[in-house]
Amino acid sequence: MTNVFDFISANFAQGLYALATVSVIFLLVSILLIPILVARIPADYFLQPDKSVRIKSRSWSSLVLLIVRNIFGALLILAGIIMLALPGQGILTILAGLFVMNFPGKYKLERYIVSKPTVLNSLNWIRRRQKISEIRIN
Repeated sequence: MTNVFDFISANFAQGLYALATVSVIFLLVSILLIPILVARIPADYFLQPDKSVRIKSRSWSSLVLLIVRNIFGALLILAGIIMLALPGQGILTILAGLFVMNFPGKYKLERYIVSKPTVLNSLNWIRRRQKISEIRIN
């Protein structure tokens, strides 16, 4: 156990520097990526009836694309969770990760999150700045 404490005390400064670097990278990526992803959401997306996840074709390329999208979405969700404690747009990054991924119950979860006034106002603020029609939920 003392070896663990010795390792932590010897590498604390380096770990803190690495954490700060990762935080700044996540902040910059979220500043660039979130507006692009929010702009791609159709304004009437949440007015549509419930959707179920289906793979459109059974080719290897579509399966690889699905896996890559889910990994990318999971990374966005992880980055968003980290940004809840560090600088960045954590909730919007988590939401972007959910939009990218495909899993059962995704649409209901998205609707629940976007129905929160603070989230909806944030999304629509980004869309207004880009002169795109606002997202409607009712």
